[in-house]
Amino acid sequence: MAQKEKTIYTCTECGGSSPKWLGKCPACNAWNTLIESVADSAGGKNRYSSPRQGLARASEVTTLADIDATDMQRTPTGHEELDRVLGGGIVEGGVVLIGGDPGIGKSTLLLQALDSLQRAFDARLSAAGPPQGAKAPSGGSDPHAVGKRGGTLYVTGEESGAQVALRSRRLGLDGSQVKVMAEIQLDKILATLEALQPDIAVIDSIQTVYSDQLTSAPGSVAQVRECAAHLTRAAKSSGVCIVLVGHVTKEGALAGPRVLEHMVDTVLYFEGDTHSSFRLVRAIKNRFGAVNEIGVFAMTEKGLKGVTNPSAIFLSQHSEPVPGSCVLVTLEGTRPLLVEIQALVDNGGPSPRRLSVGLDKDRLAMLLAVLHRHAGVACMDQDVFVNAVGGVRISEPAADLAVMLAITSSLRGKPLPKGFIAFGEVGLAGEVRPAPRGQERLKEAAKLGFSVAVVPKANAPRKPIEGLTIHAVERIEQALEVVRRLD
Repeated sequence: MAQKEKTIYTCTECGGSSPKWLGKCPACNAWNTLIESVADSAGGKNRYSSPRQGLARASEVTTLADIDATDMQRTPTGHEELDRVLGGGIVEGGVVLIGGDPGIGKSTLLLQALDSLQRAFDARLSAAGPPQGAKAPSGGSDPHAVGKRGGTLYVTGEESGAQVALRSRRLGLDGSQVKVMAEIQLDKILATLEALQPDIAVIDSIQTVYSDQLTSAPGSVAQVRECAAHLTRAAKSSGVCIVLVGHVTKEGALAGPRVLEHMVDTVLYFEGDTHSSFRLVRAIKNRFGAVNEIGVFAMTEKGLKGVTNPSAIFLSQHSEPVPGSCVLVTLEGTRPLLVEIQALVDNGGPSPRRLSVGLDKDRLAMLLAVLHRHAGVACMDQDVFVNAVGGVRISEPAADLAVMLAITSSLRGKPLPKGFIAFGEVGLAGEVRPAPRGQERLKEAAKLGFSVAVVPKANAPRKPIEGLTIHAVERIEQALEVVRRLD
């Protein structure tokens, strides 16, 4: 009689396991995430026990001062906004994980980037010429001979090669020399990487790849973790840059275990509404560059194009100033952005609502309490709605002052002056605290034609900025008094 295979229940969020099904994962407390899978046998040698197969090369113990540290060489992708979030370009041996909603443009952007890299590689190759003594490849030569000198590889597990070719033609990438492989079996992908030795390879997507060493289905926690570990090891040992495309759950997180984010070097998220033409690519982890950098793209008929002046997206075009609108200078990574904060205060009745889009709703309730206590502005019986224009998410506390001025403007029914900006953190005691890199924020505002600024006193520049009148305040009541004088 055949012995029944032992099954376990694995959490799709954290990777934890349980011998029986439970409604809530005992490891991460997530509900309805345990799925049944076949338990792997405990016998046999571990796949990672060989020193040659380790995720990092073995080395002797040495001191930091004796290590010869050099900057990582970067290869630009040909797309300035993508290079910004990557930290300057792709890095040899780097592993990048990129996630986003279906249809938002992940495959489109990566196909465009691969085509640009391949054309740059072919241009360098033709400029250098064939090596001395080399023979031209004949019809019966190794089909991978060209690939052994570098280049790009696009591995698709969700589409056929014909579908990828159709997309490339829609994007205007005529005559593209990007190599395409439709495969989901891990060992075949690794063998192809070793044979071709490309500079960069895209795996679209990691949820479709499976390993024969596991019995679970593609996309399961074990398969995603196993395949990502093998691909990461291949990248570190061979020097190829690997880009993994990850699916996103209904909650907006990357599908599969969160350990996937810890294994890779860079994690990028695609943001934006699929009904809008603008897309944001945000870096939430980068071992080779700054985190929280964003790249701004516009979706066109020819694919994604970088936006050189993203502040124009987040500013509404009002012919005249309107009540409840205040422009904020926020920081996204190293880039100052001008974002319009809109507020609407209306009669709320016995149960007033507080709703914010793009800002922290709990912080909105705190700011309303500070307004009442320290500035005498009461909104207890009013509905308060706050929105950051353009679908951008603002997490830094430097937006506090702009939010409070927009609320008071809407409540009074009087617009703020034309060309007005504000930024600064507001504390529970009513003090206005400085924001980091205030000089850069003010210079960006002046460059875009803004003329009046209310900022924390600590951010006031020592030298005047041409075309910009700056009012430095220490408390929220001082800021409101300045605005009343400007009416």
